[in-house]
Amino acid sequence: MLSTNSKKALLYSQLLFNNTTIFSISASSSSAAALLSHLNLNSPTHQQFFFSCYYSTSHAHVIPIQQLSFNPSFNAKDIVQSFKEWLQLRHTDYLDRIFEILSAQDKVDEGALSQLGLHLTESLVLDVLYYGNGKNDFLSCLKFFDWAGRQPGFYHTRSTFHAIFKILSKAKLTRLLMDFLDNYMVFAFLNNKLAFYSTLVIGYSVTGKPQVALQVFGKMRFLGFDLDYFGYHILLNSLVEESCFDAVGCISRQISLRGFESHVTHCIVVKSLCKQKLLDEAKSHLRRVILLGDGTRLGDAVGVLVGALCQNDCFDEAGLVVEEFRELGVPMEPAYNVWQRNLVQAGKIDAALEFLKRKKSLECYVPEVFQYNALLWRLLKENRLTEACDLLMEMMEGGVSADKVTLNAALCFFCKAGMVDVALDLCNSKSEFGFSASSMACNYLINSLCREGKIDEAYNVWRRNYTEQGYFPGRRTFYILADALCREGKLDIMIQLVLAALERNFIPSDSLYSKFISALCRARRPEDGYLILVELNKMNRVAPKTTYSNLIHGFKELKKGDIAARLLIEMQNKGHMATRTLFRAVICSLCDLEKPETQFFKLLEMQLSCHEPNCKIYNFFIDGAGHAKKPELAREVFEMMQRSGIEPNMNSDILMLQSYLKNKRISDALNFFDALRQRRKIGSNLYSTMVVGLCKVNEMNHALYFLGEFQSNGAFPSGECYEELIKLLCSNKEYKRVVHLIIDLEKAGRRVTSFIGNTLLLHSLRSEELYDAWIQVRDVQNFPSLSVLGQLIGAFSGRVQLSQKINWELVIERCFPLKLYTYNMLLRRIIMDKMDDACELFDRLYQKGYEPNKWTCDILAHGLRKHGRTNEARRLTKMFKHFPRTK
Repeated sequence: MLSTNSKKALLYSQLLFNNTTIFSISASSSSAAALLSHLNLNSPTHQQFFFSCYYSTSHAHVIPIQQLSFNPSFNAKDIVQSFKEWLQLRHTDYLDRIFEILSAQDKVDEGALSQLGLHLTESLVLDVLYYGNGKNDFLSCLKFFDWAGRQPGFYHTRSTFHAIFKILSKAKLTRLLMDFLDNYMVFAFLNNKLAFYSTLVIGYSVTGKPQVALQVFGKMRFLGFDLDYFGYHILLNSLVEESCFDAVGCISRQISLRGFESHVTHCIVVKSLCKQKLLDEAKSHLRRVILLGDGTRLGDAVGVLVGALCQNDCFDEAGLVVEEFRELGVPMEPAYNVWQRNLVQAGKIDAALEFLKRKKSLECYVPEVFQYNALLWRLLKENRLTEACDLLMEMMEGGVSADKVTLNAALCFFCKAGMVDVALDLCNSKSEFGFSASSMACNYLINSLCREGKIDEAYNVWRRNYTEQGYFPGRRTFYILADALCREGKLDIMIQLVLAALERNFIPSDSLYSKFISALCRARRPEDGYLILVELNKMNRVAPKTTYSNLIHGFKELKKGDIAARLLIEMQNKGHMATRTLFRAVICSLCDLEKPETQFFKLLEMQLSCHEPNCKIYNFFIDGAGHAKKPELAREVFEMMQRSGIEPNMNSDILMLQSYLKNKRISDALNFFDALRQRRKIGSNLYSTMVVGLCKVNEMNHALYFLGEFQSNGAFPSGECYEELIKLLCSNKEYKRVVHLIIDLEKAGRRVTSFIGNTLLLHSLRSEELYDAWIQVRDVQNFPSLSVLGQLIGAFSGRVQLSQKINWELVIERCFPLKLYTYNMLLRRIIMDKMDDACELFDRLYQKGYEPNKWTCDILAHGLRKHGRTNEARRLTKMFKHFPRTK
C-alpha cells in the first residue's frame, strides 16, 4: 500500500509530466531543483522519480508533452485505489439500500423495508430525510416519511415534520405540500388539536407563508393553545426570512416572556438586524449577550454577522469581528465556516488558504466537507492544480468524509491534470460508493477523452450517464464530442447523439450538420447525408453552401449525377451561388451516366431558362465538359454560344483550348489556336495556356516551339510557363536546355522561383547530370549571380564539398525563397553527412512556424534508422502517424 508521501509524489510527478513541456537535455538542473523545492519533494526517492518523468532521452528539441507516449513510471491503479479506499470510508450503505428500495417502484415495498430491521427513531428518520435531500430524491423522502408514520409505535415529531416541509419547499412542490397539510389536517383534528395547529403554523412558516402562519397562531391562542419552544422559533425565523420585521419584535418578546430565549433566538435576531442593514446594532446585540454571560453557543450568530459583512463587501471588518469574538471565548467553528465560505466565493483564495492553514495548526480547526469542496472547486476553476492536489491530500489524510461533490471535484482535477485514465476509472467505479457523476464532471471527462483521441470511451461516458441519470452534455462538450465523432468517422454513434439532442429539443448548429454530412459523404454515405438535408428543409432551415457542395461531391463519387444535378438546382433556389468547381463536379458526374449528352444539355437548358444567358454559364459547361473528357461536348457548347449571338470571351477561348489539351487532342488544339489567330490578337494568356497545357501532356517539342514564338513576339512568358517547362525538361533529362532557361530568367531580371529551385535541388539529389550540364554551358559563367546556385546544385549532387559550418538556409535564401518542400530536401541532403545537424534543422522548423508533414517524418526517421538510432526513429514515426503526407 502506498504511503501518503508516495501518493503525493505520484500525483505531483504526473501532474508536472502532463502539463509541462519537456526540457531539452541541456536544460539546467537548477530549474528542476526549484520546482522540486516548490513542491516539497526533496527526498532522493522523489527526486529520482521526478527526473525520470520530467526529462526526455531524445535529441534536444522541445515537443509538447501531449505528443509523446505516456509516462511509463506512472501507475494509475495506485492512485485510483487510494481514492477508492478514501471514498468508501462513508457509513451510508444502509441509506443507499433504503433509497434503492424506495426508488424501485411507485409504491413502497413494505416487506423489503421491514426486512432491513430498522429501529425507527427520530434520529434515523432525520438521517434518511437529510440524505435524500442531498440526493435531490424528494419523492423517495416523502414515501419514506409516509411509511414511517404508519409503523406501529412510531410517531412523527416536530423535527421530522420540519424536515419534510423543508424538503418539499426546496423541491418547489407547493401543491403537494398543501395537499399533505390538508390530509394531515383531517387526521390530526380528530386526535390532537394542539398538534394540529402547531403543525400548521410550522408548515406554513417553512413554506414561506408567515402571514397565514400568524393567522393560524392567532386562532390557536384564541382557543387557549400555545406554541412550544420549537414552534416559536420556526415562526420567528419565517418572519425574518420574509422581512416581516414589525411582527418579529412582537414574537421575540413572546419568546422572552415564556422563557424560551436561547442562542437560537439571538441568532435569528442578529439575522433580522443584518437583513435591515443594521450591522452595528447586530454587533452590539452580540456583545450585550456575551456581557450577560450567555455567549457559549453564539458561534452561529457570529457566523450570520460575518456573512452579512461579507455580503456588504466589508471583508476587513468581518475579519476583525472573527478575531474579536474568538478572543471573547465564543466557539468559532460555525463562524469560521461562514468566513471561509465567503472568502472563497469572493475569489480571495490566498486569504482562504492562509486562514485554513493558520487555524488548523493553532486551533485544530477542521472545516466541514462542503467548505473543503467550495475551496477545491475554486482552485480548479483558477487552474491552481498543485494547491488543489494539496487540498485533496489534506482531506484524505484528515479522514474527511468525502461526498459526491468531492468525487466530482476529484474527477475534474484528474482531467485537468492530464490523468484522464484515473478519472475514467473513478467514474466507472462510482457505483461502488453510491455517487453519480455531475454534469460538469462528465463534461470535463468527455472533453479530456476527446482531446486524447479516446472517442469510444468519451461516447460510453455520455451514453452510460445519459441512460442512468438523463445526463446530456453542455453545448461546448456536445460540439467537441460531435466533432470528434465526425472526424473519426464514427457516424452511427453520431446519429444516436443527434437523435438524443433532438429528443431534448436541442437543435445542433448548421455548422455541425454540415460537418456531419461532410463526414457521411467521406464515408461514401451521401444518401444518409441527404436524409439529414431533408430534415433541415422540413425545419425551414437553409443548409450552408458547404453542405450542398459536400453532398454533390459525395454523389459524384457514387456516380449518381442525376441527384448531384438536382442538388445543384436546389442549392441555387436556396439563394446560394454555384461555383465553377461545383458545376464541374456535377457535369463530370452526369457524363458518367448512360446517354450523358441528354443529361448534359438538359441541365444547360435549365440553367439558361432560369438565368439570363451569358458567357459565364456557357463557360461553366465548357470547363465541365473538358474535365469530363468530353471535348466534343465542350466544342458543341462553344458553337451553341456563338449561334445564340454571344461572342466568346477570353475565358471561353482559354477553357476551350484547355479542353483539347487536357484530353491530348493536340491537333484539335493546334487548329483551334490557329483559328483564334484569325479572330483575336494572341496575347500572353493564350500563349501561357498553350505552353503550360502542352507541358502537362508531355509535348516538350511543341511547348518549346510556342515558347520561342512567344518570345519572338517581344513578350516574356509567365513564371508558370518556365516552371512547367523546366519540370518537363528535367524529367526528360534535357538539363542543358534547363540551364539555358535559367539564363533567360536571369537576363530578364527575374528571380528563380521556389518551384524551380526545388525542382533543381530534387534532380541534383537524384544524379550528377544536372551539375555536369551546368558547368558545360559556358554562358552561365557570365552571370556571377548564378554562381551560388551552381555551387548549391553541385553540393546537392555531391560534386562540391562545402564547409561543415555552412548555413544551408542562408545559402538557399540567396537563390530562392524556402518552403517546407525545400526543408524536406535539405534534410535529405544533411542526413548524408551528419544526423545531429538534421535534428537541429528539424528543431528550427518549429521555431520558424513550419508544420512538419509526414514526408518530413519519413525522411528523418529513415535517417535515424540509417545511423542506428532505431528507438528514436520508432518514437518519431509514432508521434507523426496522423500527419498529412503533403510535401
